[in-house]
Amino acid sequence: MSELVPESMSTKGLEAFLHEKIPLTKAMGLHVAESNAHRLVLEAPLDANKNHLGTAFGGSLHTLPTLACYAVLWTLLREAGLDGHVVVKHSEAHYHQPVTGTLRAVCVRPSATLVKDFASDLRRHKKARMDLTAVVEGRGGKPAVEFNGSFVAVV
Repeated sequence: MSELVPESMSTKGLEAFLHEKIPLTKAMGLHVAESNAHRLVLEAPLDANKNHLGTAFGGSLHTLPTLACYAVLWTLLREAGLDGHVVVKHSEAHYHQPVTGTLRAVCVRPSATLVKDFASDLRRHKKARMDLTAVVEGRGGKPAVEFNGSFVAVV
């Protein structure tokens, strides 16, 4: 494995990796709140990500779920024993309500079957694509932002 793999795949290890390799994450105050077999949750404080109205800046609301999906795919690669790079190919976000507190993006990990097929394609073709979604939570448990992205991994 490459030097890009943190010592630990713990939340702290993943957070350190993101802060080192993607400096914007540090400026945003990004924190890996949860990373397990089911989902990955990233948080960022409103103060570092607010707009002129005192609500979360739209760019931060797009960046955080992008990073959540990126981190899920990056983690899946490492868990499969693959050392590659992840890039975003296409993304879109639908904004439903302003965020007035901590920004919290949740990406549910894909099914084991999808991961297995993805890893197989990646080993065979040295490149594979995966579509992922994430939600930025809003008031009352309703989605404030729904994010869809297409990511490509290259080994």
